[in-house]
Amino acid sequence: MAIAEVTIIPIGTGSTSLSPYVAELQRTLAKQPGIQYELTSMSTIIEGELDDIFSAIRALHETPFGAGAQRVSTSVKIDDRRDKLSSSAQKLASVREKL
Repeated sequence: MAIAEVTIIPIGTGSTSLSPYVAELQRTLAKQPGIQYELTSMSTIIEGELDDIFSAIRALHETPFGAGAQRVSTSVKIDDRRDKLSSSAQKLASVREKL
């Protein structure tokens, strides 16, 4: 299972507040099959099979356009570990046990 960190920024929205866009992005994610996700204060973490993650990212990137944005910047970071199962929770637990 892969883990992706995704940040989507609509540009030229006429407001500094992006929370309405973020809320719509979360609604889009809820409709995506095969993934788990967690909203953070700076980005969203998506977990699942790589094809499902890429499909979700595509849907996320398109969402602000549907809400009137004329430009969207999307940043993606992917951790695709194939030697053993991995998850955000497992990664955090590994660090906590070392503290």
